[in-house]
Order: sequence, then C-alpha cells, then structure tokens
Amino acid sequence: MPRTAETASFKFNHTMIRVKDPKVSLAFYQDILGMDLLSEKHFSDFSLYFLAFSHGAELTKEEKEKSRFAREGVLELTHNHGTESDPNFQGYASGNTEPGKGFGHIAITVDDVDKACERFESLGVTFKKRPSDGKMRHIAFILDPDGYWIEVVPGVLQL
Repeated sequence: MPRTAETASFKFNHTMIRVKDPKVSLAFYQDILGMDLLSEKHFSDFSLYFLAFSHGAELTKEEKEKSRFAREGVLELTHNHGTESDPNFQGYASGNTEPGKGFGHIAITVDDVDKACERFESLGVTFKKRPSDGKMRHIAFILDPDGYWIEVVPGVLQL
C-alpha cells in the first residue's frame, strides 16, 4: 500500500532500552559497535543517551543534538539513577526470556559478519549465536552489557 500524504513524513526514529550502568553501556555502544553519542540529557532521577551511526560524517555537538529526532536508526539508552550501584538490582528483562518475553533484539548491518565477529571475539563480547551455529547461517547475535540481543547481519541476506 502506498504511503498517504498524511504519513509521507513519518520516520522510524528511535528505540529505547534501559541500562544498569551508563558508563559500561556507552563504552560498549561507542567503542565496540562504533556508534556516536548524539546527545545526553540528565534529569533528577534518570538520564537519557542518544546514539547513532554517523557513517563518516563529522558533525558538531550542535548538529548531533539537532539531528537526534530528525534521523532514523537512533538508540536511546535510559539510565534510572542508582541501578549502577545497587547490589540488589537484578537487571532488566531482555525480552527473550520469561518473565517479560516480548522485545527481541536490535540489529546492525556489517560488511562482513565473520570479520565483525572475529573483532567482537577479540574484544571479549559475549555471543548468543555465532555465524556457524544453528540453522540461520551468516548471522550472529551478541549481547550488550545488560543482556540485550544484537543481531549482526550482512547488508544483503537471503532468508
């Protein structure tokens, strides 16, 4: 069905996940996955961090801030203050196990899944599924510090 005039400007902007420790999560998403921090906002009891891939574009801090809601493929990390130091905090539901099954994963596209996985391996990233595992070959699933699944797929994939 073609888009209507009323929906022509709609875009999928972002997905939000809650994280226990923003320092650990930001290091993962920036240093392991190569995402750029677009902006961060701090409130009395929570903080928001917006990340995206810039694909080589060098943006100023102001341009990153302005682009936060004007682009697609943004990941919002929400940190509820205190979880990082609470010894009783059990973590968040990843959505892939009970209770709380529902949300499944986010996905990134890479040029070469095997090379990306070799890099992830060398950096100590935890795998849920390697490219050689299971029925779905040529894809992988890694876990972020909070246990959220990240699918790693090639730019072209025949299902």
